[in-house]
Amino acid sequence: MKSLGRVIRSVQAFGRELSRKTNVADTQRMPAIGIALGGGFARGIAHIGVLKVLEEEGIPVRMVAGTSVGAIMGAAYCSGLTIAELEELAHKVRFTTFARWTLSRYGFASTDRMVAFLQKTLKVQTFEELRIPLGVTATDFNTGRGAVFTSGPIIDPVRASCAYPGMFLPVEIGGSFLVDGMLSYPVPTRPLRKMGAERVLGVHLKGQWSKSNAPRHFFDVIGQSFAIAQDMMSETWRSAADVVIEPDVAGFDYDDFKRAGELIQVGATAMRRALPEVRKWLEVPEEATAPRMAPALMAGPAPMPAD
Repeated sequence: MKSLGRVIRSVQAFGRELSRKTNVADTQRMPAIGIALGGGFARGIAHIGVLKVLEEEGIPVRMVAGTSVGAIMGAAYCSGLTIAELEELAHKVRFTTFARWTLSRYGFASTDRMVAFLQKTLKVQTFEELRIPLGVTATDFNTGRGAVFTSGPIIDPVRASCAYPGMFLPVEIGGSFLVDGMLSYPVPTRPLRKMGAERVLGVHLKGQWSKSNAPRHFFDVIGQSFAIAQDMMSETWRSAADVVIEPDVAGFDYDDFKRAGELIQVGATAMRRALPEVRKWLEVPEEATAPRMAPALMAGPAPMPAD
């Protein structure tokens, strides 16, 4: 009986080890999926809906890149906030959570308050501590070149990524003055490719910032100018994406934080429409899966197959 027990335990152990190796192999065959979160101020709350659907469907996000509000959402998510925590946060934030009106020749608002907000919100403070790799984009004001941060402290790069020209003051990092990443990476698909993403999902928050032909104020002028620039640059970032989704945010103002629930739903709806295409990324060819191991299981304990 003892001998039979040892045989049974050996078979069980072999089965567990074989299953573990199979799961590891399947994970290795799965492409590294990255998601590029574009800018759009309050409209960026729609990113939560996109991430929520990906989690509900079990689609693994291996890396994230964010521009402007996409950098905030990406940093929060990659630091370990759950979808429920992100939703709760979205219902609480307002413009004054991040910004403080100021009198400066460089802009009308400072992002000083964003420092305290991010210190309180993020579960880690450096890129190296994140549970998911993150890239944060900004634009060098003097050279016009894009900058992508992937290491070191998180907070100042996020502030720089959100430094909307004309509205927020530039942020100085390492002697360079940086402004909003939307000028160089409206949707940061290319940085994701450089980070190693094999499949890229781009989230573009497209929409007119003014509901009428005439702008209502200074911020409408800047916002619409950015929307025009984004359209002109779309071929560049779209070419680096496998799938692009565009949540219907046209009916939302730049500061519509009070409509967080609607924005989350808009993001979720857009992501669900794209699911058939994204699911194709997870399909594993039949010849690469488990059936090749069936004969060994039928024959009883045998040497482990070579990897």
